[in-house]
Amino acid sequence: MEIQFYNTLTRKKEIFKPLKKSQVRIYTCGPTVYSYQHIGNLRSYIFADILRKVLEYNSYKVKQIINVTDVGHLTSDQDEGEDKMEKAAKRERKTAKEISNYYFSVFKEDLKKLKILMPEKWPKASEHVKEQIELIKILEAKGYTYQTSDGIYFDTSKIRNYGKLAKLKISDLEAGKRTSLREKKHKTDFALWKFSPENEKRQQEWKFKSKMGFPGWHIECSAMSMKYLGESFDIHTGGEDHVPVHHTNEIAQSEAATGKKFVNYWLHGAFLTFKGEKISKSKGGLFTLTELFEKGFDPLNYRYLCLTANYRKPLEFSLESLEASKNAYNNLKEKILEIKSGNRKTKDKKLIKQYKNEFSKAINNDLDIPSGLALLWKLLKDSNMGDKDKYSLALEFDKVLSLGIKNLKETKFKLAKELKDLINEREKYRKEKNWKEADKIRDKLDKLGIILEDTSDGIKWKIR
Repeated sequence: MEIQFYNTLTRKKEIFKPLKKSQVRIYTCGPTVYSYQHIGNLRSYIFADILRKVLEYNSYKVKQIINVTDVGHLTSDQDEGEDKMEKAAKRERKTAKEISNYYFSVFKEDLKKLKILMPEKWPKASEHVKEQIELIKILEAKGYTYQTSDGIYFDTSKIRNYGKLAKLKISDLEAGKRTSLREKKHKTDFALWKFSPENEKRQQEWKFKSKMGFPGWHIECSAMSMKYLGESFDIHTGGEDHVPVHHTNEIAQSEAATGKKFVNYWLHGAFLTFKGEKISKSKGGLFTLTELFEKGFDPLNYRYLCLTANYRKPLEFSLESLEASKNAYNNLKEKILEIKSGNRKTKDKKLIKQYKNEFSKAINNDLDIPSGLALLWKLLKDSNMGDKDKYSLALEFDKVLSLGIKNLKETKFKLAKELKDLINEREKYRKEKNWKEADKIRDKLDKLGIILEDTSDGIKWKIR
């Protein structure tokens, strides 16, 4: 079955065709590890994880690389401000390496909690400075660079179609809006290498051009992606905020260096929003995964929430929407546990094939996961499907959804004596046909989070 992706480069859906048959190479822009990753950041990695799993569901062998930015990402995308890692090291009075190692380890734990697969490799920018310098030398030899007092810059005027990814109209850009000129020749020129400020000792700096300095953020991704995936590869992912600057500059420097098309498909995830505005660390973030857990939410409650919206559409976040996803996930868990041990098979075997085809059609249509999730619910409620086949298909769909269906277990609770006494008292009223008093106790228990079910086998209760 064909897979279609919306390619930011062409602004349209395209049928996916890998460069190598049955193999897909993906580069995902990774974290800048100077702080905790908030849930807005994590939405991008859930999207990239779904992309990978959809490709693997379609029997592709996937090689995914996610970089770790532990040097060179300045507090402004305009080559200004402090290095985020250096700033964090000063703030926490630790070494930059201690900072990056700690926040990177927390980030990986968050990914595991969200059932996100690990990439084949996590290349760190600080460990690939040699490759970055070699790439700058290639660009220099081809006449794409110039030097100023504060660094080495890429001359965007030498690129005929610079800004093609973001559809930038260079003539419309005002100096000072995209970036101030300072010693730059053109508004859109960007730093490949920054010289360390005089009289300032950085924790992370290397000698190049007879001066101490550090790489620019953009050159890192080009150098590392091409080292591990080749000069041309299939898919590059990231957040939509990377389109106008970071990814635009990656394309420019990479294609200038190699003379080849850098990436065939560019996929970008939309923001997680709160009250209509983008959630970002620069604004203090909203919540980390740990903070949500402390508020009573399982990490998979958040993954479920992310599955309810297409990756290219903003997802409005609130604790109320997360609570709704928590309830939906708990209901899903309850339904799965009901059918897990069932033996009834489906009489019409065509139904099974139909569900499989519908699921593939949904996820292959530019990762239409909300439709795939809706189909899972339709399956679970379908009286024409046997429990055995329902469970088997749910497990198959979960290869993409990753909601932990295989490992769902019934949570056993022990009721306090007072609650048991209330249930027994209600049962006494029911036998006496005193429905008014029985309903009062039922309502009281409901407010306490205990739901009662009157069955032919007696009273059953569960925690809401």
